[in-house]
Amino acid sequence: MSVTTISNRYARALADVVTERRETNEVVAELSQFEKMLASHGELRDVFASPVLAVERKRAVLNDLLARLQFRPTSNNFLQLLLANGRLHNLDQMLRALSRELDVRTNIVSAEITTARAISEQEKTMLRDKLKAATGKDVRLQFRTDTAIIGGVVTRIGSTVYDGSIKSQLAQMKQKLMNA
Repeated sequence: MSVTTISNRYARALADVVTERRETNEVVAELSQFEKMLASHGELRDVFASPVLAVERKRAVLNDLLARLQFRPTSNNFLQLLLANGRLHNLDQMLRALSRELDVRTNIVSAEITTARAISEQEKTMLRDKLKAATGKDVRLQFRTDTAIIGGVVTRIGSTVYDGSIKSQLAQMKQKLMNA
């Protein structure tokens, strides 16, 4: 079974628990904090990923960390479950799957907006409103700039790309002229 499939299953289960207990933001923040710690300390990630080290030793390390971090029980239990099932080193993928699952449950879609230059807050609000009307969902926008698109906007929502860039329009005109 793929890591993505497994991550999605853990994410759905955790989303059920945190939603029921009304502690979504807190648990996501704690797990993200733990993941950042793993990412910044490669040796620690290696300890949890190692098939050579006994689970009891890994559990002792995890318990020591959790005692210092003072997370809520839901976060502690989830991390203990991942350790017991040999999945703690996949926490980053679990968190991405959890974010997607929570977005689906709260009717939020993520959109990546690429422009040739930084845009104003008014333009960002206008884009958000248009995308909300088009998708029927609340929209979380991520902005980036890429001067190669020359002008216009490229919007990616999931696997769908709406390319309104000048670069794309010039390429289409070139193709039409070559075919004529």
